[in-house]
Amino acid sequence: MDFSLGRNNFAQEIQQSDTQIDLGAAALYIAQEEYPDLDTAAYLNALDVMAMEVEERLPVERYPLKIIQSLNQYFYDDLGYTGNTEDYYDPRNSFLNDVIDRRLGIPITISVVYLEVARRLDFPMVGINMPGHFLIRPEFQDVGIFVDAFNRGEVLFEQDCEERLTQMYGRSVPLQPQFTEAVSHRQLLARMLTNLKFIYLNRQDFTKALAAVERILLLFPDSPLELRDRGLLYSQLGYASRASQDLELYLAMVPDADDADVIRRLLEQLRREV
Repeated sequence: MDFSLGRNNFAQEIQQSDTQIDLGAAALYIAQEEYPDLDTAAYLNALDVMAMEVEERLPVERYPLKIIQSLNQYFYDDLGYTGNTEDYYDPRNSFLNDVIDRRLGIPITISVVYLEVARRLDFPMVGINMPGHFLIRPEFQDVGIFVDAFNRGEVLFEQDCEERLTQMYGRSVPLQPQFTEAVSHRQLLARMLTNLKFIYLNRQDFTKALAAVERILLLFPDSPLELRDRGLLYSQLGYASRASQDLELYLAMVPDADDADVIRRLLEQLRREV
């Protein structure tokens, strides 16, 4: 397949071990596929500048809450970063260059900006894939606090997270340990791409949805659901042979899948087309 510069850069970046992946660069390479002339170095430099400006205002005693307060004041009071509640499903909310330019985004992309600036301050933080809402927290054992980058860096405790889950699901939901586990860089990038996939599916832009799935499969080549979705998108775009290969592999991996009968019928139709 003839990958674009952005695709090649992304594939090269994620070949490293997870901890060595430059999250900011990888997120910009996702955007570079949308913006082929994107100057990724300029946006990485913008993150460097942000970190230097925060560094100048950090207190002598660098307690976690003090650092978070300084980051919050800088991002939300000085720069005006905010969550895009008016047009949450605008694709630009998922492109890091747009988020930096517009100071507007969704939880995961504003979190990436926050994480990357914090990393440059030697204040390690990690992403938290809590159901329904992406959070971040300092990477210290038993620190017990979380940051909601989408909501002006609000500091949350475990009880607050439980209340969020209860509000979201309309019933009491105990906070399970897996709800607050740190995500890997690959998992975070896959979630960004999954957001794009569903945005483009809802817009019936199957070509761009396919591009998102292809990059998720670069991260997780053995994901049966992504193989299925790539097959379905190939089918929509008229690539019957490629669709058949992916859907056959999906059924081989999960023969008892809930949608197995539907996929088998589609395969019969695709074989006739081929």
